[in-house]
Order: sequence, then structure tokens, then C-alpha cells
Amino acid sequence: MGDAFDVLRQHVSPGAALGAKFAGGDAVEVEASGAVVRLSDGRELIDFGSYAVTLLGHRPPAVVAAVAEQLQRMPTATRTLANPVVTGLIRDLAERTGPSLSRVWLGSDGADAVELALKLARRRSGRMRVLAVERAFHGKTLGALALTWNPIFRAGLEPLLDHVTHLDPDDADAVAGETARGDVAALVVEPIQAEAGVHALEPELLRRWCSDAHAAGAYVVSDEIQVGLGRCGPLSLAVSYGVEPDALLLGKALGGGVVPLAAMIASEDLHAPLAADPTWHTSTFGGHPLSCAAGRAALRELDALAPRAADVGERLATGLARLRRAHADVVVDVRGQGLLWGLELATPGIAGTVLLELAQRGLLVSPCLSARQTIRLLPPMVASDDQIDAALEILDAAIAYSVAVEAPA
Repeated sequence: MGDAFDVLRQHVSPGAALGAKFAGGDAVEVEASGAVVRLSDGRELIDFGSYAVTLLGHRPPAVVAAVAEQLQRMPTATRTLANPVVTGLIRDLAERTGPSLSRVWLGSDGADAVELALKLARRRSGRMRVLAVERAFHGKTLGALALTWNPIFRAGLEPLLDHVTHLDPDDADAVAGETARGDVAALVVEPIQAEAGVHALEPELLRRWCSDAHAAGAYVVSDEIQVGLGRCGPLSLAVSYGVEPDALLLGKALGGGVVPLAAMIASEDLHAPLAADPTWHTSTFGGHPLSCAAGRAALRELDALAPRAADVGERLATGLARLRRAHADVVVDVRGQGLLWGLELATPGIAGTVLLELAQRGLLVSPCLSARQTIRLLPPMVASDDQIDAALEILDAAIAYSVAVEAPA
């Protein structure tokens, strides 16, 4: 399997090759099912990572079957005729979000949806300023990157999209203060900042900020690309908090972990420029029939597995709390809810050692690139009790090992 690492090294990045080699121990991934990834050397890893895409696990049978059926019928849309698979997904999404969010746009990934929401807010309001939040992550395309906080991703690219202000998440008056200065088109928030280390914004803060934004005539965009669709409980955290966003952004798990798919579900008001001219913002593969078939099946499976998701989240939360008590000297904090958790460790060195050890011992997780001391856990709904317990045991052993390695001689 050396060819895979050589290709990465020669045609992508030496760092990418090295990281993959460390994670797989000279093996590559060849097959996956449920919460398990199988490697070329026969080993099996529990997957609590995959950057939130595999909420239903790998190869969920109902989603795979829906895609296979659509592949045999019509895999690509003409884009000039109506397609019932595409409109079926649009209806499914609109019915789940209620009358205040009734307009749907389909794209391929989360950054697609972020870019469109920005364009609509500026076009509809006639204003240029956008408010985001410190620590935010909304993507790496140029428009989305203007909202993303981490300077690592922005270095060498600024000035980006102009007129973006990042708010202090501890300042309840921040939106009122900024809107008083005028020209604010939108407030863009993540109810839980996952990439930033799994930091939740307080529901009361979100309600206050969104109320102040609406009072000033600004739109509210809730980016739930990573945390929505039941990963943290409800379809939309913002809606469950009593916030009335003008746009809800979904992605990652929306394609069932099988194909890329993202969506913006918006109010009639915010969506008006697209209603007037649907060619104003288009995407070649937005509303792809294979993706839409997967999305429809995924939504049904997400509904059916919601009770199991609650059980997985509760079992994991209990285990992580126990783990924190056992390693109180190095586990600084455990944060999260549902199927999204972050373990903040005492130093980046310890976190890095834990990250490598987890893969070697049989557990895949996603690092937080914007919070290098935090290990992010994104278990699928289909994880078994045995897999959860095994993951916790691996975490326990990896943390203990990292402490021994980092301890002074």
C-alpha cells in the first residue's frame, strides 16, 4: 500500500502523507460499515471522527439502497426539467423546519450554503456588514473564510470579504452595539462552535443577539452544518432555543455519509432574490439526484434512530465524566452534548500524543484544528454499547500513556 503514501507525498503534501502513515501504521482504509473502518492489514478501528459526516455510520443500508436505485434510473439531472427526487428532498426539508423557513436551496458542501447566505443577506438588505463570532468556523472559501476566526486559515489571504466584525461570545450587548453603528446585513452564528473546541453559545445569549439583530433589520443565519440533523438532539438547535433564524444551514450528515449534500432552508424574505431569479446563484451539482435520493433516505433514518442517538449520547457523557475524574490532572474540561464532545487536555503536546495513540489503539477521532488542545468525538447514532465502552477504554489508555510520555524524567 506504499503507493498511496507516495502519491500523497508527491502530489498532495508530505505532511498529509506523514499524518496518514502515523494514523494507519502503514495501512490504508479499504472498507467501512457502521462505526467500524477496516484497514488493509486486517485491523478494525472504531470511527468517532470523519468530521461529522457519518452520523448514520458508514454505508447505512437504506441510504446505499436509495442511491443504488437512483443510479439505475437517472443519476444526473438535466437542470432544465423538474425532477421529483430533487423536489421530494426540498419538500422533506421544508416540512421539517416549519412555515417560517419554507424556501430551500441545495448545494454540495457547507461552504456552498454559507456563501449563498452571505450573498442573500447583502443583496436583500442592501447593507454590507456581517457579524460573526470569535472562534467561529464557517469554511475556507473566500467568503466563508471572512467569517472564520482562526488566523491560521486567513494568513496570506487578507484582505478577505470586507466588513466582517467578530463578536465576543461573552458580551450580551455586542450585537446591539454593532447594529447601532449601522449597515449590518446579517448575524451568522454556530449554536455550538465545534471546530473551535466544542464551545456552546448560551441559549439566552443567542436569543438576545438574534432579537437585537432582527430589531435592527438584520438577518440571522444559524450555521448548523456540523451540529444539526440530530447530532446534538434536535434538527436545529437554534429553533429549539426559540430563536427564529432567517436561514438554517445543514450539511455533512445530510447526504447520509454516502454522497456530498448541503442545504440552506430560508425565510421567504431572505430568499426573495432567488425566488425572483433562480439563476442568480446556481451550482452545477446542487440538487444532484443521487445526493437528493441519499438525503431523503438519510432524513428518514435520522428520525428512526433518534432514540438510539439519545442513548449513545448519554452513555458517552457518563463515561467521559468518569474519564475526567480519573485523569483530573490532564483533562482540563469535557464539553458537549448528544453526539458531539470535546476533551480539552492540559497541553497541545499531550493532546497530540493522545491523538496519535488513539488511532494506533483502534479509535479514530477528529482533531480541532482551531483548538489543538481539544480532542473532538463525533460518534455515529449506530454505535453499539460495546463500541462506546471500547472507545472509552482506548481513551483512558491513550491519556495514561501520554501522561507517562510527557512526564519529566
